[in-house]
Amino acid sequence: MYGRFSRSTDVWLRRASKLDSGGFHVVHARRIILGVLRASHFLSVCFCLPIFTLVPMPSTGVTVQGSGVRPTLGFACCDQGTAPMQALFADPDVIAALRELHAQVGMAIADFSPERAQVVRFLNQQQIPVIAGVTLQTKDGPYFNADDVDEAPAQIADFEKWTRENGLRWDAVGLDIEPNFSELAALKNHRWRQLTTLLRNSLDGKRMGRAHDGYSLLIRQIQSQGYPVETYTLPYGPVERNVNATLIDRMLGTVDVRGNENDVMIYTSYARPAGSAIILELGPYTQGIVVGITDGLSPVGSGYGPLDWDEFSSDLLVANHFTHHIGVYNLEGCVRQGYLPRLETMDWGGSVIIPAASISRVKRRVMALRIALWLGSNLLYIAIVSIFSVSWLVWRWRTRRNKKSTVKRPWSPWQIRRS
Repeated sequence: MYGRFSRSTDVWLRRASKLDSGGFHVVHARRIILGVLRASHFLSVCFCLPIFTLVPMPSTGVTVQGSGVRPTLGFACCDQGTAPMQALFADPDVIAALRELHAQVGMAIADFSPERAQVVRFLNQQQIPVIAGVTLQTKDGPYFNADDVDEAPAQIADFEKWTRENGLRWDAVGLDIEPNFSELAALKNHRWRQLTTLLRNSLDGKRMGRAHDGYSLLIRQIQSQGYPVETYTLPYGPVERNVNATLIDRMLGTVDVRGNENDVMIYTSYARPAGSAIILELGPYTQGIVVGITDGLSPVGSGYGPLDWDEFSSDLLVANHFTHHIGVYNLEGCVRQGYLPRLETMDWGGSVIIPAASISRVKRRVMALRIALWLGSNLLYIAIVSIFSVSWLVWRWRTRRNKKSTVKRPWSPWQIRRS
């Protein structure tokens, strides 16, 4: 590739020399341009090299040992309508298993209906801790993001009013901060509009600053009512924090705000065959981890679908190595697949062997993401340094050329005219 650049540059310079009647020094210009090309090629190699060589890759699998202590499990549920919610908690075996596990229930507050309030009161009576997963009830979807910061306070006010009127008790309030998937889906078939939208968002720092201030104020308001606040973020969150970048947040509208606890949603069902290796890589940078998914259909040939027991238990043990608060998405899937009784007898001191190939795959992808985030976040500075470097090279070359042109050459005998 570099050879093609060199040859094309030579051709361009030869053509330019024919048009230059002022005696432009083609050799010096060629050296400058080729030097810039070599420097660019060298930098690109330096940035890509860590992905393959500087990341330590294990030659054998890694054994992860469980803590030996059952963590606090929180099961997300009730985002599939009123009737399934009522049927779920009408099963006495489900209630008995939740009490035996001392588990929390993270209920999605998809509406402020009397039926949902009745189920919450029933769980309160059964001494089962309930976390209110407050959602937005707007056309843009249920998740909080930068574009919905103006609607969020009104939603929280309605939630607090509904709580008081029905005498409900909550162990915490959860805010799920995710992209506006409705907008992204609408732009799926319009690649150019999607690209321009993401680019515009990435440059809009004021939008993110206003959203960060708004959600921080909202969290403090909820805490003032006596409720701890949990925030839930996507797996790229810890990677962005490690490199002090906000590029993906700005592009997708996710806001890096944290309450009393921040849980990272690491759904390995969407990342086969890497599996638990993702939790192993991101676990050290998390407070809490949400694993999943355990429910849903498995489209033929997609590689997605609910976790089986081996995958589910592996994710739980690896997550328990890093945190004692583990969320599960979702309760309906665990009931359907019969996981609750197995969790009651699970050995939390067991071990999991994660294959070396899975670990290597994850490390390379995380390192590539870190490099991309660093380059994207520092693109302006890189451009400024590049411009100054090229300007300095040109200035140095012109200075040398001017010095050479001012040196007096000795007169040759045939140049002296006899009087």
